Amino acid sequence: MGIFPTRILVAVDGSEEAGLAVEAAAELSRATGSEVHIVHVLPTEERLLGYHFYSEEMRETIIERAEKEARSFLEEQAQRISPEGGKVAETHLRVGHPDKEIVRLAEVLEVGTIVMGNRGLGALSRALMGSVSESVVRHAHCPVYIMRH
Repeated sequence: MGIFPTRILVAVDGSEEAGLAVEAAAELSRATGSEVHIVHVLPTEERLLGYHFYSEEMRETIIERAEKEARSFLEEQAQRISPEGGKVAETHLRVGHPDKEIVRLAEVLEVGTIVMGNRGLGALSRALMGSVSESVVRHAHCPVYIMRH
């Protein structure tokens, strides 16, 4: 086993910092020959719909639209990596808590590195809610690169 990863998981959420993570993953993939997996995590149905009362048909429409947009977003991210010389193996759409889903997928895929952005929450927000990136760093089985703007 070498010191360089053979699989990289890059987590994307549409933020500027996640865009930097995509660039970093592409560069790391090109330099090490690693394959890249891209993950985007949608909120749970309860968080997506909030406390509004929608008909079953409307709920399904909202969820389908969110999934369709997320898959399109993942494909856009994959297309950003390939021209940079990176090798995209697969895109992954998950639903749940981002930190838990990222760590879970990293374990399943046996990645050597996770690359993600950090939105730079203020101290109060971080204390109240925690940070996805901090949670991933604490629970991941591998190194985690955090990209900041």
